[in-house]
Amino acid sequence: MSLKDTITNDMKSAMKAGESAKLGTIRMLLAAMKQREVDERITLSDADIIALVEKAIKQRKESIAQFTAGNRADLVEKEEAELKVLAAYMPAQMSDADIEAAVKAAVAEVAATGVSGNAAMGKVMAIVKPKLAGKADMTVVSAKVKAALA
Repeated sequence: MSLKDTITNDMKSAMKAGESAKLGTIRMLLAAMKQREVDERITLSDADIIALVEKAIKQRKESIAQFTAGNRADLVEKEEAELKVLAAYMPAQMSDADIEAAVKAAVAEVAATGVSGNAAMGKVMAIVKPKLAGKADMTVVSAKVKAALA
C-alpha cells in the first residue's frame, strides 16, 4: 500500500473516530499533496510525499519555537499535536552511529578528491543528503559534517 493510500485510510479512520485534531492535520497534508500534484501535473511518489511531510514537520517545529517565545502555550500544544500526527508518516530515523558512518564515508570520498574548506562542506552534503533524506534530520547531519570537517 502506498503512503498516499495509508494517509487517506487514516483520514477515514479519524473521521469515523471523531478525532477532529488528527483529521484536520491529515486533511492539511492531503491538500498539500493534491496542490503539488495539480501544480506540477504529476503523481507523487512516496519519496515526494515524505519530502512534503518533512517540510510540514519543519514548519511545525519553527512554529513551536515562535509560540514558545511568545508564551502561547495553547498554540504550542496544537502544533505539537500536529507534529505527532505528521511524524507517524516518516520512515524510521537513523541512529547517530549510522549517520556518523555515512558522514565519515562521504568525508573520506571528498577528501580523496583533494577538496577542503567550505567547498568540502557542500560536496559532502551533496553526497550525504540523497542517502539520508527522510531518514535523518538534516540539521543534525549538517552539524555532524561540520564537526567531521573541523
